[in-house]
Amino acid sequence: MQPSDPHPKLAVVILNWNGKHYLEQFLPFVLASTYPNMVVYVADNASSDGSTDWLAAQYPSINIIRNPSNEGFAGGYNMALSHVEEEFMVLLNSDIEVSPGWIEPVMNMFKQNPDVAAIQPKILDYKNKESFEYAGAAGGWIDRFGYPFSKGRIFDVLEKDEHQYDKPAPIFWASGAALFIRHSAFNEVGGFDGYFFAHQEEIDLCWRLQLAGHRLMSCPASIIYHIGGGTLAKNNPKKIYLNFRNNLIMLWKNLEGMDAVMTVGFRFLLDAISAWKNLLSGQSYFFTAVAKAHFGFFIWLLSGQKESIFPSKRIAKPAGRYMGSVVWQHFAKGKSRFSEIVENCN
Repeated sequence: MQPSDPHPKLAVVILNWNGKHYLEQFLPFVLASTYPNMVVYVADNASSDGSTDWLAAQYPSINIIRNPSNEGFAGGYNMALSHVEEEFMVLLNSDIEVSPGWIEPVMNMFKQNPDVAAIQPKILDYKNKESFEYAGAAGGWIDRFGYPFSKGRIFDVLEKDEHQYDKPAPIFWASGAALFIRHSAFNEVGGFDGYFFAHQEEIDLCWRLQLAGHRLMSCPASIIYHIGGGTLAKNNPKKIYLNFRNNLIMLWKNLEGMDAVMTVGFRFLLDAISAWKNLLSGQSYFFTAVAKAHFGFFIWLLSGQKESIFPSKRIAKPAGRYMGSVVWQHFAKGKSRFSEIVENCN
């Protein structure tokens, strides 16, 4: 990007898997964006619902990237982004309605902050537009034991957007639902870890970006509306399995030495408490999924590490990491707002 370029080119890359109905509903909002230097790609993960044929007929100007197989969010984007040349990208879920002017505030932030590698807009609930949405809300944080939470979302509790988190601020992770990122930074740290397939891959990527010396920011002036759960429902056993397994892998990769050993060990204990609690509540599928996730972590530890991407550098301490326990704060002390747990941070 030349310093004099007021509108650097941005690639909007939408990953699709059997989401024709979402493309029909939300693609017109993307195409109506006011940013003057935007290129739209739809990366298709071997859909069987006629998505690509419909796109080619209805929107011939859109670039279609056809992945040969469904490698999930992580592998699908890794394959697709190898065909994208633009320096700035936004990885956008297909089940998102973008608001007018959603791009400009983010691109201005990139221009003013060359050390910022990734930016997240404010994510509100499509079905309740006054509420934050689960997948990122106003910017992601993580606690001492690897539990992700967000400005506006603590576990399943979603806050009403009362503009309490409207100040741009450093974050630990930016949601993969709408991830603005510099292409050079994405490539520098090796992209997504394809072993993850889906879930928590963006948190792992953001952790590696921060360790390599990059900053991540929230940009609440950019607003989008997310449906969420479009591919796998929240209580889907596969989703539970991937979330628990990938979280353990992420902790082991990005922490060092005894910190990794002790944190993962304590997470096993916390996971077991959660699994038994759900089993006693009649949710045996949850117990089984967590048990499989722990087994899956050991499989990765013994034979899968060579397929994963580890931090390329460890030169910086990440922002947005809460060194207490969000589990304790929420379930034991009854705190359900971000501002109650992380004080003096808006």
